[in-house]
Amino acid sequence: MLDAGAINAMTKKIVVIAAGGTGGHLFPASAFAEEMFRRGWRVFLMTDARGRRYAEGFPAERIEDVPAASLSANPFTAVPALLKISRGINAAKRRFKEMRPALVAGFGGYPSFPALMAARDHKIPILIHEQNSVLGRVNRAMAGNAAIVACGFERLDRLPAKAAAHKRVVGNPVRLPILAARERPYPEAPPGGRLNLLIIGGSQGARLFGEVIPAAIADLPDDLRARLDVVHQVREEQVASAKRTYQRAKVKAQVAPFFTDMGLRLGTAHLVISRAGASSVTELQVAGRPAILVPFAAAADDHQTANAEGLTGVGAADLFVEQEFTPEALSACLARRLGDPHGLAVRAAAARAAAKPEAAKMLADLAEGVAE
Repeated sequence: MLDAGAINAMTKKIVVIAAGGTGGHLFPASAFAEEMFRRGWRVFLMTDARGRRYAEGFPAERIEDVPAASLSANPFTAVPALLKISRGINAAKRRFKEMRPALVAGFGGYPSFPALMAARDHKIPILIHEQNSVLGRVNRAMAGNAAIVACGFERLDRLPAKAAAHKRVVGNPVRLPILAARERPYPEAPPGGRLNLLIIGGSQGARLFGEVIPAAIADLPDDLRARLDVVHQVREEQVASAKRTYQRAKVKAQVAPFFTDMGLRLGTAHLVISRAGASSVTELQVAGRPAILVPFAAAADDHQTANAEGLTGVGAADLFVEQEFTPEALSACLARRLGDPHGLAVRAAAARAAAKPEAAKMLADLAEGVAE
């Protein structure tokens, strides 16, 4: 005989979240999962072995691995990839017959493809969320089958015409520590006071940042360097070199490959130097912090430059293309921005006004509507 807890679990609706590849897909998926849990849903994550590496602590009742692969034009790799994807779709179909989800929510990355295809074949409602300003390959392929194509920014390039009517701008769901940073007012920077500069380069750090930024800061005027408190995320192999540069320049700096308290760091920053991934731009908006953005030049469809418009378009950030990101150019920009505390505060307010901090709730509302 089933106990009350088992009966209750059986009566709850199930949402399968299909995501993987990078933290950029899984972080917003995690925030959405938390909101669906709060609303009484059972949540399962479907990804592959690579996606699981980024899923530590993901708020799911269970994480399901299915085979997945990225297609390429090379025929020697395309055929094995197709076979692997086919196995993944069949595995997802078998699991859906058992769990009978009310909804499949795809957050992009090639590990999401088998689950979305299985949902289409089983006629399970599909919701897609695109974090970037350019629709990714999997989301682009599945957009025509989705009841809703939710997106992080107003701009959404490469959306198929047949899916245009289903587009909904909700923003990118963010983690609770970032929402907490929004509750902290922009820190005052009185004349002659301390200035907090935060430098983040994505989950693996940015090699270019480790080469250019310490040298640029070392070139700042003496009085400005003396007021700086720098927090710099760099690649492991660049930590020692960056530390030496800051020490020689007599700049107070914390240098590490990763910081676990990013919400706190963001909340105390006067200015941030960052890549322009969807999560980074969204977190800057939500926290309300001005930035200098350097889009990753090799990003697919140049989507990071498109993402950056979420801040540059409202006057909250400066933009450097990689070819122009030199110590001399960055040093001049830093001197101009850090020398104008009022201007930084204005930019912070513009970033904050562009945010959609209720993104997870808005997306959950749409999800529940699709599943009805």
